Amino acid sequence: MKWLLLVPVLLAQVASGDADFWDLPPIRYSDTKPNDSVTKLAAALASGEKKVEGKTGLERLRFVLKELDVPEESQILVFSKTSLQVALIQPKNPRALFFSNDAYVGYVPGGSIEVIVQDPVLGDIFYVIETEENGKLKVERDTSLCMSCHGTARTEGIPGVQVRSVFPNSEGHPLLAMGTSHVNHDTPLAERWGGYYVTGRSSQGHLGNRTFTEGADAQPKPSDLLDLRGVIDVSKYPRPTSDIVALMVLEHQCRMHNLLNAATLQYRRACFIGKTIDPEADPDQGSAGRVADGMAAKIVECLFYKDEAKPGDDLVGGEEFQKAFTARYPKTKAGDSLVEFHLYDRIFKNRCSYMVYSQAFRDLPPRVKQAVFAGMKAVISGEDSSFSYLKESERKRVDAILKETLDGW
Repeated sequence: MKWLLLVPVLLAQVASGDADFWDLPPIRYSDTKPNDSVTKLAAALASGEKKVEGKTGLERLRFVLKELDVPEESQILVFSKTSLQVALIQPKNPRALFFSNDAYVGYVPGGSIEVIVQDPVLGDIFYVIETEENGKLKVERDTSLCMSCHGTARTEGIPGVQVRSVFPNSEGHPLLAMGTSHVNHDTPLAERWGGYYVTGRSSQGHLGNRTFTEGADAQPKPSDLLDLRGVIDVSKYPRPTSDIVALMVLEHQCRMHNLLNAATLQYRRACFIGKTIDPEADPDQGSAGRVADGMAAKIVECLFYKDEAKPGDDLVGGEEFQKAFTARYPKTKAGDSLVEFHLYDRIFKNRCSYMVYSQAFRDLPPRVKQAVFAGMKAVISGEDSSFSYLKESERKRVDAILKETLDGW
């Protein structure tokens, strides 16, 4: 009878993505030992199987990037004080961000290395890597401090990732009275990149590369900054750039990553609740099935870049990022892929997200993945008319790519 009284509360937690549901059974996020790539790296360092390369912060960053298979070319620089190491971050000493489809690495010169990495069971796991006095790397997992920003409604109510655009002052402090934007692929460029350096060209105005004062002009402006030499000391970073195309890819990916992990964790929680209420019942016929279908619908919309903001007809980024990025993903025998850049009215030529190759997608519970595949097939067949922006030729290309490159399709 006690469980019957708790049913409305438990179902509401799943539906709303309550900020603490991930620490309840069966997930127990904070208490469960992860089995991710950073955990394995930490064990290899402790046993002596792996040894740290280099002594400087930059050398150690490169060591971590190499071990986690995160490309240097993905570098993005943010100078707003909107993350863990606020005391060190400022316009002359920005925080560097790097990403693959399963990991994110942050680094501030003079400070620590921060890592968010995908775990097959728990989703995003947060780490801080510091250098000890003996020169060894100390790897610590965080389950509390990071959650103040990375475990909110902006991350789908789970431990996740986000990109924010703010109006920073000359020291990097965000002027919150002027507003802030949570950035996804549907955010207009005019609202993006406040607090970020942006290299590349765009005639569409944005908020990057500037500091602000309250009451002063805050209109978006075009930019064509090729690199950051003369703006910051680029010798402290792997690259002299903060690529505009990498920024746009990251913004889509963060939204996609959160939806995939939220679907997994919310579905697992709903199944647990259903089985607790009635051990003989099939949760997929009740609340768990509804969670799976509801999250699948959100995932499909993001997979096909629904409501994507147009980047304009003259977006130009660095070739290094685009080459490194496209090399990481499969192609068909005919040479088609989901990561062929388009850039003049959308990011990619074939609008189906490369995140179908991510660990978060592969690890979706079967019931959730079944619903996602059903939704994707409805889009590709033209049955779902709400995706009419995808013309038949593009849908056919996407279907052919998925048939050759995606397991289970």
